[in-house]
Amino acid sequence: MTDFSCVITAGGENGGSEGPDALRASVASVLGQSLRGSEAVVVLAARADGPTRTAARALADSSTDRVRLIHPDPAARTTGALRNAGLDAATGRYVLVLTPGERLHRHACRNLWQAGERSRADLVAGRWSRTSEEGGKEQEPPWQGELYARSRTVTRFADAPQLVVRDALVTGFCLRREAARRHGLRYEEDLAHGEILFGPLAAAAVGRIALVRRLIVTGRAVPDRARDLAALVEAHRRVAATLDAHGLPALREERERAFVRDHLVPLARSFPRLPAARRTRAAATAARVLTVPVPHELPPLERVAATLLARGDAEGVLTAAYALSRPATVCAPVAPVTAGEGGRVEWDEHCPVDITELGHQYRQFGGARLMNRLTRCTAEEGRLLLEGRLVLPPHLAPDAPFTATLEFRARGGARAVAFPVDDVRHDGNGVTWGARADVSRLLRPIGVRDTAWDARLIVEAGGVRSVSDLFGPQDLVEGAAVRFAARPRLGQLAGDTWEPYITLKDHLALRLTARRRPARTTRRLVRYATRFRPARKAKLLARALRKRLDRYRSRGFKATTYNTWLIRLPVRRGSVVFESHMGRCYGDSPRALHEEIRRQGLKLRVTWSYDTSPAGFPDDARLVRRWSWRYLWALARAEYWVDNQGFPQHLRKPARTTYLQTWHGSAYKRMGFDETRVRLQNAPQRERLQQAVHRFDHFLVRSEHDVATLARAYRLPEDRLLRTGYPRNDALIAERTRTETEGRLPRPPLAGALGIDDHKKVVLYAPTFRGGPAAGGKQARRRLLLDVREFAERFGDTYTLLVRAHYLEAARLPLCPPGTVIDVSRHHDVSELLALADVLVTDYSSIMFDFALLDRPVLLYAPDLDTYAAERGSYFDLREKAPGPVTETQEELFGQLAELKKSDIRHASHRAAFAAEFGTYDRGDAARQVVAAVFSRQGASRTTDHHDRGAGR
Repeated sequence: MTDFSCVITAGGENGGSEGPDALRASVASVLGQSLRGSEAVVVLAARADGPTRTAARALADSSTDRVRLIHPDPAARTTGALRNAGLDAATGRYVLVLTPGERLHRHACRNLWQAGERSRADLVAGRWSRTSEEGGKEQEPPWQGELYARSRTVTRFADAPQLVVRDALVTGFCLRREAARRHGLRYEEDLAHGEILFGPLAAAAVGRIALVRRLIVTGRAVPDRARDLAALVEAHRRVAATLDAHGLPALREERERAFVRDHLVPLARSFPRLPAARRTRAAATAARVLTVPVPHELPPLERVAATLLARGDAEGVLTAAYALSRPATVCAPVAPVTAGEGGRVEWDEHCPVDITELGHQYRQFGGARLMNRLTRCTAEEGRLLLEGRLVLPPHLAPDAPFTATLEFRARGGARAVAFPVDDVRHDGNGVTWGARADVSRLLRPIGVRDTAWDARLIVEAGGVRSVSDLFGPQDLVEGAAVRFAARPRLGQLAGDTWEPYITLKDHLALRLTARRRPARTTRRLVRYATRFRPARKAKLLARALRKRLDRYRSRGFKATTYNTWLIRLPVRRGSVVFESHMGRCYGDSPRALHEEIRRQGLKLRVTWSYDTSPAGFPDDARLVRRWSWRYLWALARAEYWVDNQGFPQHLRKPARTTYLQTWHGSAYKRMGFDETRVRLQNAPQRERLQQAVHRFDHFLVRSEHDVATLARAYRLPEDRLLRTGYPRNDALIAERTRTETEGRLPRPPLAGALGIDDHKKVVLYAPTFRGGPAAGGKQARRRLLLDVREFAERFGDTYTLLVRAHYLEAARLPLCPPGTVIDVSRHHDVSELLALADVLVTDYSSIMFDFALLDRPVLLYAPDLDTYAAERGSYFDLREKAPGPVTETQEELFGQLAELKKSDIRHASHRAAFAAEFGTYDRGDAARQVVAAVFSRQGASRTTDHHDRGAGR
């Protein structure tokens, strides 16, 4: 008995990717199934072309037992009719429908059959992938991750709403043939893309549905939305009607939003690649068929694109497409809403869609990215004639005359050639410009590795410059014979013609091409010379040499060299290497100790390590890049190591070196050998950690809590603990003393540097680290749990919010009104920020232990506190000992902030007890105590060595 009948149509009027190759690929995937009881039912339309007919007959003749060729009634012309004929001809227990070109995964039928038999479900669905919009690598729709996160069975389709909210059942699912006939499931024969409707109808009709997390189908083609928009909209309407009929209006509304994101927004994004005539037809079709209002819950730019499509504004959609790819670019005049509505703005006067959250109203001329639309690109009297319009909303326009320069810059290089722009006219909402560039005479490339030059316009007014790329649709240049003679410095054998073109990023550029025979011949010879056997051998040798050099530059080789040879070097007396947060900043307790050494005038040769940039590090210290050879040399010869987190674990400490570990904070979460992750490691991994912490000669603690947690967790003996407090907190103790005697004003100088008004209070938001660093050691950009835009709207008149991301992360902040939200993540010393702040908002970061010393309000915003404590583990119940209220929702946090005085009074005693318990030894003299205890031998000399800033880079 046949287990699976796979229906494949060929030659339908409104089918997908047709052709003999697509048909062969689909049938071959059926024949290659690991479940042998599967057959291919090929339904051949009467109107199929000759090659498709030949291919279908050949497939049926080559495998008569597993490929059946069906000739339906000649009246069956649409794909829906052909599929219905295939359903009628199917004999398998399960039936599955494929569009030509779609391919089954090798074990697809087996996975579907096993899930169906195990669950007794009438419909079994799994994952599928499709080609990308540009036709590149196949990808799965991102929403499938949630739908198929695990294999499961649901008793009604509303329990898995993504099945009908998204087009999840267009492919990759099967039906019990008996259930399909019992429920009378048929494809709508008058509907192109009827698979969009058939899947939800089947899910609504059957009872049990099994979801399989395996990949079932690959090779699905992306629909031609510009051509088939009317059919896609009609299918969507019928699905929405089905949801209404089942009394599911919430799912219908969710599907309305999903349809805009899945079809209308991708259609708008494709506009720059469409010819003008197709753009016009697509916009006209959209205006005819899109009658339902655009959902307001969509992001602003998606709402703009859908609104302009529904209005049939092809030019407006083209502009919106550019904005969708570059949300930070100002692409429209930005019309203000009527006065008294909080400074809100709309896309423009003709498209009143609120785009306030994009923050364009807060941008300034020099710092804003402005859309520069190229309107003409042609040749005139041997010169390149360019005309365009720069979008410039009135609030961005400076009160000064405009000048402009057209610049071509070599891609990937520093060379640039400028051309004057004589025609510059400023009107109310933009700058219209025109330029004639003699590229043949003035643009002289070398001819090798500088064959592409990108164009941009530089507009200057009142000493402020705005630089913009030239945006244009693909058809602006395609088909136009715009070419100019080229004169490379290597001669015309390197290239002889300049051709303008539109890049994949929709920007204008020039490329050096070879059109005449000498240049074409030269390029063929060069191509051959770089690809024949000796050249390939040379490339392999060069690649092997690069690998060897990369090995010598690798951290593993450097660590081995250090531990084998450099560690034998004699220690240089009086030399000290400082490092803070693995070289990412000049701050924390190492900085406080360096400043104390400088104040006392101790004769020490100071070296600071930096991770990526030396900006902000002290001028009077030798600077070395972390993991450079100079860094390893300095560590091998240093008499003192000072850091707050840990020098690289793989590096041994020289025997005569003293390692001072200042640590970076008291512990709420479990650390070291108390951490579950460490306990689950194997013995060699735990031994490496033990050896790393065994290097510590001194470890600073600020309370007995640190002794019971950190010291015990890292198995540090009592004689290595220094009960001095943290040197970084000396500044906080001093600030509290100053505030109690002199008051909060004047504020520290940092307030003026950040532009904070004296009448505003300062809230510092400093969440903890929540994930691993990004690839390549870069900072991972993460969305904050706190909605800073809403904070600015509600409290912007009275508070300035300083956002301090963890040093391993970077915050993604929206544009907000000036003076309301400031990103201070790159500020080196967090103690200066704490001294400036009036209120601290954090979650369970150790920064709360330090800020409590100031006796200022602390608000804890931790929506995931219970989850975090359960996964990571904690040393105490934060809700019991917290220095301030613990909030789980943003509304709770904002409520506490609105009633800050009352909240402060209620929690003042808790805050005092918190500071007393966790900051016992923070008395304001920690830096002096540590210097006396560790560096006392250097006290005889009071002159500090100074070194050139760049000496050790």
